[in-house]
Amino acid sequence: MNFKKITKENLSIKDQDILKRLQVMKEKQKGAMFPYNILLIGFMGSGKTTISDCLSQLFDMEIIDMDQEIVKKEDMTIPEIFKTKGEEYFRDAETNLLIELQSKTNTIISCGGGTAMRERNKVEMKKNGRVVLLTASPETILERVKDNHDRPLLEGRKTVEYISELMDQRRPKYEAAADIVISTDQKSVLEICEEIALKAAN
Repeated sequence: MNFKKITKENLSIKDQDILKRLQVMKEKQKGAMFPYNILLIGFMGSGKTTISDCLSQLFDMEIIDMDQEIVKKEDMTIPEIFKTKGEEYFRDAETNLLIELQSKTNTIISCGGGTAMRERNKVEMKKNGRVVLLTASPETILERVKDNHDRPLLEGRKTVEYISELMDQRRPKYEAAADIVISTDQKSVLEICEEIALKAAN
């Protein structure tokens, strides 16, 4: 799932109609589209970064990618943090960042794949805004992450079976944290963004 800057030239007829509806929705909204933050959670490869980029362009929202913020603060890659300081240290960094971000509004916060696994993080996410869970099938996830080497939990174990097992372990925590659940399988980026906008605005 790749995001390209939205222009009429690279959109299908269906997506052009969706874009028009989203533009009308934005025009009707006085001020910021969302007077709170949108937090995207889900398994690695579920589309959080792609959807963040699209929502940002559509609704002039700031994006904060939690993994990137932690990498910047620690001056280390995520695999390096896991190796030298451990997963618990990384999860603490996520919790602290979620607390920091509560001062923001109308911001898209793209959470790391494991953020929702910690109960404290779930509590802090709920204080931040609406939590949107993006889902995808194990086959879709594998297709999206197979060439990526920044996923320490998957490195050397990129199979449908292992991804399915890990997803099953995480599903109850993801669903408990989510206010909104959206499947990304077989949908365009704009279809997913429209679904988020409609559900998050209610």
